[in-house]
Amino acid sequence: MQFQLSGQQIEVTHALRDHATAKLDRLTRLDDRLVNLSVVLTVDKLQQCAEGTLSVSGALLHAEAASSDMYTSIDVVFDKLVIQLRKHREKVCDKHQQEAREARQSA
Repeated sequence: MQFQLSGQQIEVTHALRDHATAKLDRLTRLDDRLVNLSVVLTVDKLQQCAEGTLSVSGALLHAEAASSDMYTSIDVVFDKLVIQLRKHREKVCDKHQQEAREARQSA
């Protein structure tokens, strides 16, 4: 999986990069078919914003968060992406199980 961390009007320090990389492990444990993750960190006056876009086979997941602390924003973005990824996986699994049941019933 490709991981890209960039900043607008902010310098991405090693501490920020390490924090985001540590959170990345939660996503890779859920699904091994992740294609790309792009995280953009921005500063708007007093708001520290983080945006994350995750490409999964068959879907594009996006999350945004803003708070007064950049680390909190990163945590919230990864939490939102984990929730969306779980929901996406449930949809895919349910669809395949339903197709298998229909195939068994018709046979």
